[in-house]
Amino acid sequence: MPNRGEVVVITGASGGIGRAAARRFGADGARIGLIARGRRGLEGAAREVEQAGGEAMMLPVDVADHDQVEAAASSVEDAFGQIDVWVNVAMVTVYAEFLDIEPAEYRRSTEVSYLGMVWGTRAALQRMVPRDRGSLVQVCSAMSYRGIPLQSPYCGAKHACKGFTESVITELLHHKSKVQVSMIQLPGVNTTQFTWGRTKLPKQTMPVPPIYQPEVAADAVHYAAHHKRRQVYVGIPTVMNILGERVAPWVLDRYLAKTGYKSQMTDHDLSPEGHDNLFEPVDEDRGSHGPFDQKAHEVSPQYELAKRRGVVLAGIGAAAFTAGAAALRATR
Repeated sequence: MPNRGEVVVITGASGGIGRAAARRFGADGARIGLIARGRRGLEGAAREVEQAGGEAMMLPVDVADHDQVEAAASSVEDAFGQIDVWVNVAMVTVYAEFLDIEPAEYRRSTEVSYLGMVWGTRAALQRMVPRDRGSLVQVCSAMSYRGIPLQSPYCGAKHACKGFTESVITELLHHKSKVQVSMIQLPGVNTTQFTWGRTKLPKQTMPVPPIYQPEVAADAVHYAAHHKRRQVYVGIPTVMNILGERVAPWVLDRYLAKTGYKSQMTDHDLSPEGHDNLFEPVDEDRGSHGPFDQKAHEVSPQYELAKRRGVVLAGIGAAAFTAGAAALRATR
C-alpha cells in the first residue's frame, strides 16, 4: 500500500498518461518530481497534483540526455528525500511509413522513447539498489509484443524497452534485490500524443480502437508501483494482441496490413497547428486527454479483474470445490 508522502518521479508528466499518473499519486499526498520538456504542461500538472493533495516539483528535462535525467533525480532527492517510486512514461514518435521517416527523426524518437527509459531506469536504480528498496514502473504497450504499421519508431522502442527491462529484472533477481520492477502493457489510450506527435499522414491520427481514458492507465501505474506484479495487462485488446502474437503472428501480419492504416486515422483533415513535438516541445498546456473523449472507455473490466486475480482464482476454486462436492454426493 502507498505511504502518504512517498517520493515519486514521473517522466513525460506534462500530458497524457504521465499527467494522469501524477494526479493519481497526488491523491495519496505524494511528493512528485514532474519531468518533461514543456514548461506550460508542467505548470498545469503541478497545479493538478497540488489540487489533488500532493506536492510537486517541476523539472524541465529532455530525457534523451542522460546527464539531465541524473541531475533531475538528484534535485528531487535534495528537495523531497529518497525516491520511492520512479515511473518512465516519456515518449515521442513519428506517424509515417518507415521509408518516409528520415534518419534524424528515427534517431530522435528512439533516443526519447527507448534511451529515455534506460536513463530513467539508471537514475532510479543507482539510488534504489544500494538502499534495497523502491519501485520502478515502465509504461509499455501491447506494441512491446506486436508491431503495427505507421508506427515503426514507437514499436521498435517498446520492443527494446521490454527486452531491456527483462535483462534488468534478471540481474536484480541474481542479487536478490528487493527493488520491484513492473511493466504496464497498454491498449490504445486517449492521450495528447495524438495532438502533438509528428505525423506525415493526411488525416488526424488516433489510437487503434477500442480506446481507453488515461486514468485507466494511470491507475495501473499506481497499482503496479505498490504490488509485486512483473507485468500488468490493461484491456482485452492488449491480451488478445499478445496471445495472437504468440499463437499465430502471420495472421496478425495480414490482419494489420489490411486494417492497420484506416484504424489509426480519423476522417478529419490534420490541423497544422502545434502538431510536432519531436525535437522541441509544444509548449502548451493540453492536459492529459486527447480528442477522443466520446469514444474512450473509463473502465477496463479485464484490468479490474486482473487486479483482483487472487479473489477471482479463489472464487473459481471455491466454485470448483462446491461442484465437485455436489457431484460426489450425487454419486453416493
